[in-house]
Amino acid sequence: MTVEFALDDQQRDFAASIDAALGAADLPGAVRAWSAGDVAPGRKVWAQLANLGVTALAVPERFDGLEAHPVDLVVALERLGRWCVPGPVAESIAVAPVLLASDDQADRSAGLASGELIVTVAMPPQVPRAVDADTAGLVLLASDGSVTEGTPGECHQSVDPSRRLYEVTASGQAWRANVVRAYEFGALATAAQLVGAAEALLDAAVDYAKQRSQFGRVIGSYQAIKHKLADVHIAIELARPLVYGAALSLEPGDVSAAKVAAGEAALLAARSALQTHGAIGFTQEHDLSLWLLRVQALRSAWGTPAAHRRRVLEALEERC
Repeated sequence: MTVEFALDDQQRDFAASIDAALGAADLPGAVRAWSAGDVAPGRKVWAQLANLGVTALAVPERFDGLEAHPVDLVVALERLGRWCVPGPVAESIAVAPVLLASDDQADRSAGLASGELIVTVAMPPQVPRAVDADTAGLVLLASDGSVTEGTPGECHQSVDPSRRLYEVTASGQAWRANVVRAYEFGALATAAQLVGAAEALLDAAVDYAKQRSQFGRVIGSYQAIKHKLADVHIAIELARPLVYGAALSLEPGDVSAAKVAAGEAALLAARSALQTHGAIGFTQEHDLSLWLLRVQALRSAWGTPAAHRRRVLEALEERC
């Protein structure tokens, strides 16, 4: 039996509004500035997301959030991946609302909803380091059902220069939170971003294939190129329903299956885009490199492919 997922008009309009706002912004410039330590352009992008309600999606209504369905969250996160938005996207928009969902964290939750507060999270062992802990307004350390404020320590460079990773140590009093659920949201949000990034890479490859010539013909006219790009399109269209299905169930096996499929689709898109562009695509001057590096970073964020494959296998064994 085939299961089809279709967004309603409101969700499609929401995605289009995000595309319109981010398409008008200079996201490549913001990502490069973020990598260089200048977060001001990226903060302007986050302010736009707040105006659209993206930062409030997962925040409970009692804290001035929208308390939207996880599917709506996936709709937004896919578009943010499409535009390569810098900062702790999954951590602040999807994970932190779960970890700050208690009444004694009401002010912080309201800050999340308004976009005034950007949060990053470490959740060892799955997420041992917090991304962008130097620029986030709040660093959280979550483990074994409890959460504390965290203090950033040693910085580690990521394969993506716009994602600096920090060791985190606990500071302050702990509070209880649904850390297990928060992890599923983090993995799901990362999978959605990977689908969006894969779509961006496919679009870039298709556009370039119409322009680049070889042996007197545009390379897009060659069957081998057409087949390669078609394979990417198929991989994306296979991954996307898994991501939306995981948003409906939030079962660990479903979330992990979505993360693996999204990561493989994004990796295939990255390889195909690089092959289509040639070496120029991986130069710092070319915008394609920003998405190539983001895909490499996100594939291992919130659980490596191997870890998620193990969870899929465990889920299958439980069902048998």
